Amino acid sequence: MKALKIPGRRPLLATAAVIALATAAWLGAPLAANAGDKVAAAAHAHAAVEPVANVVRLPDDLPGPIGKRGPQRVKVDLETVEVTGDLADGTTFHYWTFNKKVPGPFVRVKVGDTVEVKLKNHDDSMMMHNVDFHAVTGPGGGAKATEAAPGETRGFEFKALNPGLYVYHCATPMVAQHIANGMYGMILVEPEEGLPKVDHEFYVMQGEIYTEQAFGTKGLVEESYDKLVSERPEYFIFNGSTEALKKNPLKAKVGETVRIYFGVGGPNYTSSFHVIGEIFDKAYPLASLSGPLKDVQTITTPPGGASIVDFKVEVPGNYILVDHALSRVERGLAGILQVEGPQNEAIFKDYNPQKSAQSTGGH
Repeated sequence: MKALKIPGRRPLLATAAVIALATAAWLGAPLAANAGDKVAAAAHAHAAVEPVANVVRLPDDLPGPIGKRGPQRVKVDLETVEVTGDLADGTTFHYWTFNKKVPGPFVRVKVGDTVEVKLKNHDDSMMMHNVDFHAVTGPGGGAKATEAAPGETRGFEFKALNPGLYVYHCATPMVAQHIANGMYGMILVEPEEGLPKVDHEFYVMQGEIYTEQAFGTKGLVEESYDKLVSERPEYFIFNGSTEALKKNPLKAKVGETVRIYFGVGGPNYTSSFHVIGEIFDKAYPLASLSGPLKDVQTITTPPGGASIVDFKVEVPGNYILVDHALSRVERGLAGILQVEGPQNEAIFKDYNPQKSAQSTGGH
């Protein structure tokens, strides 16, 4: 289905009513009474200039370790909200989000917990939304149980059976569109014994943005259906924007241990996650907690997948987070781990630090 283009409008919104009707058919259930009116009004919904929201999820915005305890009932509240936010310097984009941030909130539970999920689709949404948790054992990961029209609230519960780090995302057709617009996050199911203690934990997710306008265009850019289905993104992002982890770096001190919970929302590209100048002391491929690999340089993470890496920072400086498909750096994909503390020349000694400070080279 090719998107219609209306001057001054995001192309896919012109097909909002069609997509909503297709969604209802897929679910085998009628739309809510007012849903048709809301999506039919899509052609006018963003005619006015919207305020620009901060959609960036800070890398340290995650709950701490659970510790030892028995199974509990845990409530997870999600709200799907469509907002305009900063995509790059001088560039804005209309995101679809969980709780107004990209990625959505980091959910943390323990094996054996019963997780109650409540999802509300904001009154002002133009699309139906839902959530599919990869940690769920059950039909659709909860997607059909949470399919909500604008203004509607749906829910379900599940038992957390398998430890690991799992992606969640919106699974309303066209699923790739909802993910590409920002609807993804992660849930950690801690094993009974918990995870080894570290000094800092960080939450990082990679995504792609498909726009009609070329990379670097200023102003509000429109999503592109053609580029999405052709898998030709204009932007690659960490935590919601090209600047997210540059303006909000991960921070640690020399001698501390760092853990990064890394996931790929996608919807299409596999990441080769790498921290330039560091080696992962422990790496959990595909976020399986059955046992880490040691001394890993780069870890492959597929779309809809996750990884966990632990390492100790020994030398001060700025360490660059990248996908080692390095052309993506030129489309925005880079972040910073900022390490402060005394020099450690037994591990790294620069023979001419003054000249190095002027260098633009690197890897």
